[in-house]
Amino acid sequence: MRLLIRWLLSAAALMVIAYFVPGFHIKNFGWAMVAAAVIGLVNATLGAFLKFLTFPVSIITLGVFLIVINAAMLKVAAYFTPHFEVSTWTAAFIGAILLSLVSSLLHWMLRDDRDRQR
Repeated sequence: MRLLIRWLLSAAALMVIAYFVPGFHIKNFGWAMVAAAVIGLVNATLGAFLKFLTFPVSIITLGVFLIVINAAMLKVAAYFTPHFEVSTWTAAFIGAILLSLVSSLLHWMLRDDRDRQR
């Protein structure tokens, strides 16, 4: 159940980003759900590998280089997903930053109460 909620929140975050960032387009919420799944798959495979390879650069830049990796992963996911387009690198960078902020905010607002259950 928690995975489904996180998937829906990620799709909602993509829709919010598409509304505010020029060059970041998604046709509808259904395609946002597909894009969220593809972004998760790309981040879990290629993204993890690239983050491992660029770990020294991330240390030197205090983690700022991870935005570049996340922007690249958005571009890769957009390439494989129909009706999801990230047309410029600027849109990818802004989208990567906003996607992490909006996703964090939405997950924080709808967090589960695991602490009370323990």
